Amino acid sequence: QVQLVESGGGLVQPGGSLRLSCAASGSIFSIYVMGWYRQAPGKQRELVAAITSGENTNYADSVKGRFTISRDNAKKTVYLQMHSLKPEDTAVYYCNAVVNGIGGNRELWGQGTLVTVSS
Repeated sequence: QVQLVESGGGLVQPGGSLRLSCAASGSIFSIYVMGWYRQAPGKQRELVAAITSGENTNYADSVKGRFTISRDNAKKTVYLQMHSLKPEDTAVYYCNAVVNGIGGNRELWGQGTLVTVSS
C-alpha cells in the first residue's frame, strides 16, 4: 500500500519551533513534488511549501523566512521546519506528494497532523 505518514505536530507557544516529517512508503519508483498544505478551521486548504525532485522550493508568502522545506530522497521523506510560529499558523497540516509507482503516477495525501500555536 502506497501511503504518506506524517509526524511532529503538537502544541507550541508563539515564537516556538516545530518540525514536521512525512515519510512515503510502498511500491514507489520515484517522487516528483512533495509539499505541505494546511487547513485552519473554517478556511480552505492552502499550500504552505513545496519542493521538487530537483530541490526547487516554493513558499506561501505568509511563511517565507520562517519555514523551511527539505527532503531526503533516500528516506522518501519530506520535512517542514517551522520557526517563529504564530497563532495564525494553527491548522491541520497535510503532506502531499506526486509519485510514480506501479500503475503510473498518482497524487498522495497524508492523514494530517495538528499544529496548535497558543500560550
